[in-house]
Amino acid sequence: MIAFDGAAYNYGGGELLSDVSLRLAPGSFHFLTGPSGSGKSTFLKLCYAELLPTGGRVTLFDREVRSLSRDDVALTRRRIGVVHQDCQFLDHLPVAANVTLPLTVAGRTGPVQDLTDLLGWVGLGPLAGALPPSLSGGERQRAALARAVIMGPDVILADEPTGNVDWDMSLRLLTLLVELNKMGKTILVATHDLNLIRQAKAQVAARVLRISKRRIQLAGADL
Repeated sequence: MIAFDGAAYNYGGGELLSDVSLRLAPGSFHFLTGPSGSGKSTFLKLCYAELLPTGGRVTLFDREVRSLSRDDVALTRRRIGVVHQDCQFLDHLPVAANVTLPLTVAGRTGPVQDLTDLLGWVGLGPLAGALPPSLSGGERQRAALARAVIMGPDVILADEPTGNVDWDMSLRLLTLLVELNKMGKTILVATHDLNLIRQAKAQVAARVLRISKRRIQLAGADL
C-alpha cells in the first residue's frame, strides 16, 4: 500500500531521513514517535507525495511517486486522508461545508444522510452549521478527522492529532481512529504521547515506529 525502499530525504543540505525501508500493509495500525525535529512530519509528507524522496524509492499503491503526474498525485491523495496538527479551515464556511470541501474540489457530491451520519460519528452533529472560529481544539480535530475520511480513503495519516487537546479528548480521538482501523483502514499516527500509545494496546494491535539517528526502527513487538 505504502512502501519505502532505501528512501532518504535531504533538507537544507543535511539528511533528515536516511535508508528508510518499511511497508504499511493494508489494515495495519502504526504509531510514529521521535523527538521534535526528527522528521515525523516529513515522513508523513513522503507518504502522501507532498514531498518526494531525495534518495531511494517511495511507492504508493504500487506506483513509484516519481512516476506520478500532477493528476496522478491528485487521484492518489483521494485514497489518503490527512489530519494535520494545526488543522486549517475556511472560517467563513460552516463545519459541514468544510468537512465536504474535498468532495467539492473533486467535483463529487455525497448523500446528505452520509454527511449527517459522519458528523454524528465524530460527535459534531449539533455543530454542522457552526463556524470554525467557534470550535474548541477537540472539536476542530474531530472536524479535521471527518474531513479526512469524507472521501472514503484507504489510509489515514494523523500528525500529532492529540497535541492540542486534553486527555479525555485524546482518548475520544483514539477511539475514532481505532474504529476506522477496524473498518479496514490503514492508520499511521505521529505522536509524542507515549501514554496514548499505551492506551491503544487495549484496543488495537498496533506497531510502533521510532525515528532515531535519521532512520526508522521498529520499536518492539505488538502493543
